[in-house]
Amino acid sequence: KGVNRVAGQVRGIGKMIEEDRYCIDIVTQIAAARAALARIESDLLRQHLTHCVHRAMTSTDKAEQAKVIEELVGVFRRQ
Repeated sequence: KGVNRVAGQVRGIGKMIEEDRYCIDIVTQIAAARAALARIESDLLRQHLTHCVHRAMTSTDKAEQAKVIEELVGVFRRQ
């Protein structure tokens, strides 16, 4: 649902650029698309923490625990 909305926003931005629309209007739409992507990212991260990370941390598999920790560190390092 959210991804389709963002895809529509990006297509709309492309059309605005093709139509040579006012720059600030395009920048505003880009900001809205970025905000929508950030919400999707946040929701996915919350789900990952709730399910995958929680399962790994409550297991006895130390390798799996180390793996999910490194994945999360990698995510936060990129931001």
